[in-house]
Amino acid sequence: MQYKSRSNNSSGANMSNTDMNMRGKIIFYEDRNFQGRHYECMSDCADMFSYMSRCHSCRVESGCFMVYDRPNYMGNQYFFRRGEYADYMSMMGWSDCIRSCRMIPMYRGSYRMRIYERENFGGMMHECMDDCDSFMDRYRMSNCMSCHVMDGHWLMYEQPHYRGRMMYMRPGEYRSFRDMGYGGMRFMSMRRIMDSWY
Repeated sequence: MQYKSRSNNSSGANMSNTDMNMRGKIIFYEDRNFQGRHYECMSDCADMFSYMSRCHSCRVESGCFMVYDRPNYMGNQYFFRRGEYADYMSMMGWSDCIRSCRMIPMYRGSYRMRIYERENFGGMMHECMDDCDSFMDRYRMSNCMSCHVMDGHWLMYEQPHYRGRMMYMRPGEYRSFRDMGYGGMRFMSMRRIMDSWY
């Protein structure tokens, strides 16, 4: 049985024609190895439980997606680009299924983010325009607790060299990672989500 998600055009006003032509598509399957019922998604989905009670594999046919193990884009996050994920729970070490997903729009332009040592844009600040594999090595910064993304889409990681748990950052102000539910995490590296990844 197949379910198709309703298109969510809330972000359409901010997309260029190129973005609209490069819509992503991800297919979720109930069982491992792409078995069982499936659900095709081409936009954000805040609660997959509405369509399937479980999900153990998925295939990204186009675009890039962030998936979450809790509804409403909460909990652990993982970045998926085009490819097949026959048993993603073992690969990521998750004990829970995907419960929500967010499509990452293709972006071509400059990248700019300010990272701050403390909450509410306090303490040491650094402006970044490219990937950084270690905040400590480059900036002598042992913690990052807030940020302001001016341009582009980014991934932040809890360990240097783009390892460990991650968080997707799109343009906006993030005054407190703790208030967002990431109080136990320290972000130590970050990279841009590039159009070449699509």
